[in-house]
Amino acid sequence: MTRQEFLTRLRNGLAGMPATAITDIVSDYETHFADGQAAGRSEEEVAAALGDPTRLARELRAEQGLKAWRETRNPSTAVTAVFAVLGLGALDFLFLFPILIGVASALLALYISDIVGIICGGAMLVGGPFYDGPGGIAALMLAGLGVIAISVSLGALTILATIWLVNGLVWYGRLHFRLLKPAIES
Repeated sequence: MTRQEFLTRLRNGLAGMPATAITDIVSDYETHFADGQAAGRSEEEVAAALGDPTRLARELRAEQGLKAWRETRNPSTAVTAVFAVLGLGALDFLFLFPILIGVASALLALYISDIVGIICGGAMLVGGPFYDGPGGIAALMLAGLGVIAISVSLGALTILATIWLVNGLVWYGRLHFRLLKPAIES
């Protein structure tokens, strides 16, 4: 994305804010591009480092609403701040929630299959001495140990995936907390 495309999308996302605020914000981002080019980076590299301008505009609108609330506490600024933060969170919720439900369901299914595998492997291990089929007692007991080992290994991988998911959600929450922190502290 070029400088002009980035700034146009940012300006469009900030529509409805005071003109002076839009001008200040856009000039700050123009400075980022100028500094990046002075350091030898291309416009595309600077734009990629700055992130999605539409999302950035939503965050800046929310921050502006919270700033207005801190400065003048009246019903109008309260409504502006609430809708700005809800707008930021609602879009994230619409995109993140279905993905999160799918991943959480898959993890739950893996946990259940791991538990079932351990129980079945244990039954095979305990029932081995009573088995009188091909391969004999040892084959069923070794198969039971194998099923338990595979289930425990998959369980460990499932735990690692769960830790990764929780860490990702914490990271994502911290991104929004930096925006909400001034409002919480006041």
